[in-house]
Amino acid sequence: MLMHNPPHPGEVLRELCLEPLGLTVTAAAEALGVSRKTLSAVLNGKAGISPEMAIRLSIAFDTSAESWMNQQSQYELWHAEQHRNELNVKKLVAA
Repeated sequence: MLMHNPPHPGEVLRELCLEPLGLTVTAAAEALGVSRKTLSAVLNGKAGISPEMAIRLSIAFDTSAESWMNQQSQYELWHAEQHRNELNVKKLVAA
């Protein structure tokens, strides 16, 4: 079952990981080994969590890469489901 309008993983990252530790975007980006621009795009919902970023986050915050990927998947799938009726797809049945 899909969560109702799940938050973007960047929002979760900001609120549950960066803010409690008092980390700036610059400091977090440096620790993660990515550019400030890359991390900022994730935090602002302009970019998703890639598998590589999920691994970086899992190392930095002692979480699982799968949890980050699951959040990204739930976010994307919920948003895609909002346009289900616009898809021109026919059911396939055996002849």
